[in-house]
Amino acid sequence: MENNKQNSVSAQGGLFAHTHYGLLGLHPSASELDIRRAYRELSKLYHPDTTSLPLEEARSKFQCLNEAYGVLANPERRSLYDLQIGYSRWNVIQSPFNFHEDDSEDNYQSSAYLDPTDRPLSSGELFALLLMGITLFACLLLALSLAWLRA
Repeated sequence: MENNKQNSVSAQGGLFAHTHYGLLGLHPSASELDIRRAYRELSKLYHPDTTSLPLEEARSKFQCLNEAYGVLANPERRSLYDLQIGYSRWNVIQSPFNFHEDDSEDNYQSSAYLDPTDRPLSSGELFALLLMGITLFACLLLALSLAWLRA
């Protein structure tokens, strides 16, 4: 919760104050859980049935809040929105190799290719690899048979 308050303070006066993130009081690097929590808190505050604000003001704020949550809760729409506002997640991605340490055998775990959080291949990707392998084998077989027929 402390982290959420720090994010809201930095988002209110920062570069993203007039975005959906600023409306929710979050920084663009906020997690999905932080977005959901902020939306729930603010929706209780701005809902026309539960607020002391005038009805039209509460309704407009609640609609803006719903729109912001609708964009930020969907990962694809959030990525597109981040591009629109100029936020890039590339600056938070770290290099897979630590260039400041010596090359020792224990350092292989920092490689991006051996990352245990990588996802396994889906069934569609495995099927595409199978088709590519069959095609490669068939091309090799065709080339060998043509070479044998011409010789």
